Amino acid sequence: MKNVFHKEPLTRAIEAVVAAGGSEPREARLVAENLVTANLLGHDSHGIGMIPRYVDALLEGGLSVNQHPKVKLDGGALLALDGCQGYGQVIGHEATAMAIGRARSHGLCIMALGRSHHLGRIGHWGEQAVAQGLISISFVNVISRAIVAPYAGADARFGTNPVCIAIPLPGEPPFLLDMATSAVAQGKIRVAYNKKEKVAPEMLLDDRGNPTADPRYGVIEPFGALRTFGLYKGYGLALACELLGGALTGGGTWHSEDKSKRRVWNGMLSILVDPARLDTGQVFEKETLEFLASLRKSPVAPGFDKVRIAGEPERETRARREEEGIPVDDTTWNEIQAAGAKLKLKKETLQQLAEGR
Repeated sequence: MKNVFHKEPLTRAIEAVVAAGGSEPREARLVAENLVTANLLGHDSHGIGMIPRYVDALLEGGLSVNQHPKVKLDGGALLALDGCQGYGQVIGHEATAMAIGRARSHGLCIMALGRSHHLGRIGHWGEQAVAQGLISISFVNVISRAIVAPYAGADARFGTNPVCIAIPLPGEPPFLLDMATSAVAQGKIRVAYNKKEKVAPEMLLDDRGNPTADPRYGVIEPFGALRTFGLYKGYGLALACELLGGALTGGGTWHSEDKSKRRVWNGMLSILVDPARLDTGQVFEKETLEFLASLRKSPVAPGFDKVRIAGEPERETRARREEEGIPVDDTTWNEIQAAGAKLKLKKETLQQLAEGR
């Protein structure tokens, strides 16, 4: 079974959980809006299902409420920031706003952000930048339980290490590539497990290093490991994220055997460019329009309805879910209610808020 909730009531319910953990109203709202937006876009792996993990991290001490980015280095177009283990939905928003301001002033900003708690859907920060007409490129690492195996390896050694590239397009919504370097985001394995669904064996290894379709190996012990996308190609990109998002930002890389921690820390290296400052605007617009027109002339392959670019599937899903509601499976909703109960928020109250009562 599944529940179906609409955007605003569900946001108020998640906001109540975050507020119960000690967050100020602005922080609770930013976290809730960010998570619900991920669900609206079809990225349930980065949506409200993260709340139980956040509550555990908060109670464990790995997540700190009401934090803001701390400037470690201000070099104009160069920014080094400490996320202070704060909610990534706030840290990411404020850090990206700072980087946007610098890119506006200098034409470019390279921002190194370390020690943020989970930054959520990295595409959110790409969207924030591209809404201001900027190109954004981000490399992110993950400090949590290792869940991805290196190419030719049989156990997990690093995280899902996402990459995001956002590019404004003339006359239409932006190109937004937001992807894990693993074959699938870890949260999608959790969603499959909660729904009692199988996964493609090219996504996952069991605890002996063999391909498996059973998502439990990504959720409960004995743990297996996710695989990188594209074999050694995804593996190479994952390592780049670890070195740039982790080592270079100062946030640290993953090299621990401790699997018990519930916190999820991210480091992010972001490069923001103002394309208007490159003096290639007319060529950029002309070539972009001509390339996209050519791309969309491709005959549609069997089994597909159209040729899309990155960002389009999410926008289509959002339009549908804003009208029809956001589906949430029973297991995930029960876990969220249980998380609220840990913060003295009654399940009945949470249910009423989510249903708009």
